[in-house]
Amino acid sequence: MRRERRVRSRAAAAVGVAVGAALLAGCGVGGGLQSAGRAPAAVGPALLWPELPPASAAPYDYGEGETARIPGIKVPDDDVHRLDPVAVVQAGLKARPDRSSGAAELPAETVRLIGACRSDPASCPVLRPYFRDLTGDGKDELVVGIRLPDHQLSVRVYMPEGGGLTRILSTSDAVISVQLAGRDLIMRAPSAITGYEYRTAWSWDSRQRAMLPTRDEILRTPPSPAPRPHTTTAPPTAKPSAGVSAERR
Repeated sequence: MRRERRVRSRAAAAVGVAVGAALLAGCGVGGGLQSAGRAPAAVGPALLWPELPPASAAPYDYGEGETARIPGIKVPDDDVHRLDPVAVVQAGLKARPDRSSGAAELPAETVRLIGACRSDPASCPVLRPYFRDLTGDGKDELVVGIRLPDHQLSVRVYMPEGGGLTRILSTSDAVISVQLAGRDLIMRAPSAITGYEYRTAWSWDSRQRAMLPTRDEILRTPPSPAPRPHTTTAPPTAKPSAGVSAERR
């Protein structure tokens, strides 16, 4: 069987050479392919300071991979569209995460406002929810934003499973915007460097069963368009009405 595959491969290679020769023969005419010069040599990665021992723990933790089952929330038919986001956030305050990094905790004042969402909805920090299938299982997840002090935002994603609800993302940042792109949740945050911003893409990881920051980068922001020059125009001259003379008598 392997020998048969080799024979087929050689035959395919011979056909490829013949076709390539025919293509090269046609390159001599006007408008044909031309060489762009020698390609730069590939340079492999060089290991620096190989004598250093590898790190055994992450230097910081901002909630990646932290999940929690939300107590008391039932999701009939795993349809999160029926859920009340305020009730979900309130129940989530009592959730016990599988590991505690502190990223899911909210300031005391925000917790107080969440508790008063029914009596004082104008001050409720829970924003309008969004829905998107971020795990690829054909069921929408619930995406909730919570306003925090100092123009910060907490973003939380809840996944329906087994008739209940699991929080698969909880992170906070001072954001420029939050976007849903395909199955990614993208957060843009300002940078201390003028003309740049941070952009983090959170994606579902089936092994961890959580949303992980799969891409974290600093990017240049496009320059703002120049303001249009302000021009003043003279007001139009009033025209006399039909049948009325403009001359004074």
